[in-house]
Amino acid sequence: MIIDRLLVKTLSKAIKKYPVLFITGPRQSGKTTISKKVFNKYIYKNLEDPETRLLAKNDPKNFLTQANRLIIDEIQRVPELLSYIQVMTDADNKKKFIITGSQNILVSQKISQSLAGRVAIFNLLPFSFKEIIDTDFEKKDIFKQLIYGFYPRVYDKLLNPIEWFPNYIQTYLERDVREIKNIINLTDFQRFLKLCAGRTGQILNLSSLANDLGTAVNTIKGWLSVLEATYIIYLVPPFYKNFNKRIIKSPKLYFYDTGLVCSLLAIKSEDQLQTHPLYGNIFETFCVSEIIKQNYNNNLHINFYYWRDKSGNEIDLLYEKGNKTIAVEIKSSSTFAQEFTKELNYLEKITKDKINKKVIYSSREDTRYKDVLLQGWKNIEI
Repeated sequence: MIIDRLLVKTLSKAIKKYPVLFITGPRQSGKTTISKKVFNKYIYKNLEDPETRLLAKNDPKNFLTQANRLIIDEIQRVPELLSYIQVMTDADNKKKFIITGSQNILVSQKISQSLAGRVAIFNLLPFSFKEIIDTDFEKKDIFKQLIYGFYPRVYDKLLNPIEWFPNYIQTYLERDVREIKNIINLTDFQRFLKLCAGRTGQILNLSSLANDLGTAVNTIKGWLSVLEATYIIYLVPPFYKNFNKRIIKSPKLYFYDTGLVCSLLAIKSEDQLQTHPLYGNIFETFCVSEIIKQNYNNNLHINFYYWRDKSGNEIDLLYEKGNKTIAVEIKSSSTFAQEFTKELNYLEKITKDKINKKVIYSSREDTRYKDVLLQGWKNIEI
């Protein structure tokens, strides 16, 4: 079964305005598939292939003049091609390039230097629930859905996620991590990855992570940057009216995919997840990830924050859309309780601003409680 990715329309529009599109995202998120589908008349070249990579390195001009329209997969393998792409697109407006890459950190600086004003950048994450709902891939049960996660390959090949994710993690460690940063001891990094999974949906405490691993805080910072660059984790900063405070206070840590979290935490069944002490955090991770995916898929460029005061009052997600401020509370309970709205009402009271208040919970239905929208887990909208 073929899933229609929500990013398709955005890509189709963008290529009319830009000579180069850069599609980035984690390994196995479907970058190659969507490139070939949307740009099916383009010549496809994969730099993972040794012969193709050798030609691109040794004779970049000849490589890039094979066709006016090229898809170049895994551009980070030969980043020096970017300078030649700049020259060619400036000289000939018929030239169009689709470039993809799994490792944002390796090419983002090069792209910003070489292709400024010529490139549109898009993030393709694993499936959103919106993309698989009402298909054969949808899991009717929230617990099963969280364990399966959303990586396309699990669904395309009808794979068992319990078996697939450990292999994915091993490949990720041996290839992506080693190529980005010279990490000698991958066993320590794998322990770090598991410790991060145990902190998903929580405020990041660098000292705690460093102490648990027996390593320096600066090492932890470097490793976190690797997880961010390879689209494993997402950091949500705190919201403060004082901008300086926003950037020095601790962010909240989220994984992009709950299946990966469950695998790292050795959660293998719905019953195990349902009674797991981190179930609430994993459910929150799913909800935040869905909102982030919608932001990317619709090219909205919304900035997300969480809010917490010194007394411990906290809002899970805060953002502006249009001229509206939206505050979101996330609860893993399937039954609504009036106390779910307590923090939302408190924030509105102290800010004296009109806020669009929303509670996402594990009900299947949408409803309202006074001026608060109650949104079921299947109906998450940004």
